[in-house]
Amino acid sequence: MDIIEGARISWRNIREHKLRSTLTTLGVIIGVAAVITFVTLGASLQQDIVSTVAGGNAATMYVTAQSPGDSRIPSLGGGGGSVVFTQHDVAQIRQLSGVEIAVPESGIAASSVTYNNSSVGRQFVTVSSPGYFAVRNIQFLSGRPFETGEREVVLNRPATRMFGDNVTVGSNISFTRAAGGQRLNATVVGIVEATGGGEVLGFSRSGAQPQIYAPAESYYLRTSLSPTLQRQQLVYGRILVKADSPGQVDAVQGQVYNYLGQESDARRLKTQSYQFEVTTQDQIIGQVRQLTSTFTAYITGIAVISLIVGSIGIANIMLVSVTERTREIGIMKAVGAQNRDVLQLFLVEAVMLGVLGSALGAVVGIAGGYAGAQAIGLPLAFQPIWFVASVVVGVLVGVLAGLYPAWDAAHTDPIDALRYE
Repeated sequence: MDIIEGARISWRNIREHKLRSTLTTLGVIIGVAAVITFVTLGASLQQDIVSTVAGGNAATMYVTAQSPGDSRIPSLGGGGGSVVFTQHDVAQIRQLSGVEIAVPESGIAASSVTYNNSSVGRQFVTVSSPGYFAVRNIQFLSGRPFETGEREVVLNRPATRMFGDNVTVGSNISFTRAAGGQRLNATVVGIVEATGGGEVLGFSRSGAQPQIYAPAESYYLRTSLSPTLQRQQLVYGRILVKADSPGQVDAVQGQVYNYLGQESDARRLKTQSYQFEVTTQDQIIGQVRQLTSTFTAYITGIAVISLIVGSIGIANIMLVSVTERTREIGIMKAVGAQNRDVLQLFLVEAVMLGVLGSALGAVVGIAGGYAGAQAIGLPLAFQPIWFVASVVVGVLVGVLAGLYPAWDAAHTDPIDALRYE
């Protein structure tokens, strides 16, 4: 039998049983749609997080002291590891060869922030030095960085919206320490663009979260005795280091490790089990990709179960079709049809159902991925390879699901088939 003729007969049989064919392909449609939706959302999430991380300067490194059980991906705003880095450590790292800027970073927990008698609760104030914005590649929309020792703050755009977009450069705000309840006044001297400032591992789109930045010397109180200088100094949870150029990152990273392990105050202040981590942008991006890929693979694996269910549905309906068409098979064989012709007929029909289900599933998956990305607020990232894969899956599902029913039909005894009622 000619393959085109076999396809025509198979398509006619599918059209004659529209409801049955629709229900048969529904499992494949759901399976393929679920896979493509989850893969699209995973790729979109990965792109969002990577763009957030890569939004910083490529020459930037994050210096922390972490316990062995901590994630090797640093939080991108406010928090680091153990609070052990003194002002002396910051100054010494700043003097290393190839280092352009080194700035400290810690934070103050604020129970509330107030502007014009309007208050919002539970904010985190990031404290650092004026070079912080250059290291993090944070763009100013208006105003300037705060100055060391001044009662000034910089807000990101979402922070201005906490009070109905009324806060501008020159506005006066206050925040209350969670520890002690001390109320601190500040003048807003700059408004910056929102950045990814929260936990990368939490997959939260924290670029949309309010961020308040303040000079450490004006508000930060946490101190420790510097083992080197033998006097009290401010002590921080993290140091951000920017190399002169991306090409010098590896060399600077090695120098920072050497300093921390041999001469730093932090070496003597940290807990023995803690270890130093100097994490580059490339390392963070690689780890984020690995994490999101693992997460996507896990969710996609669950969705693949729907495909298995769909293939079982095709196999089941093809067996029913063989039973229904037993007499037709007998007539075909009686007029000269060979086993391979009958095998081809049923196999082509099964493949058609699989391909049809995959094609419709791909369309539904694209729509689902788009709707999901819009609902979550992620940038849409399609992976075309999965649409090609969906067609391949449709063929494979059709072949595997239809193979036994087609073989069973091909080996039907024509005499028994003609007698079948």
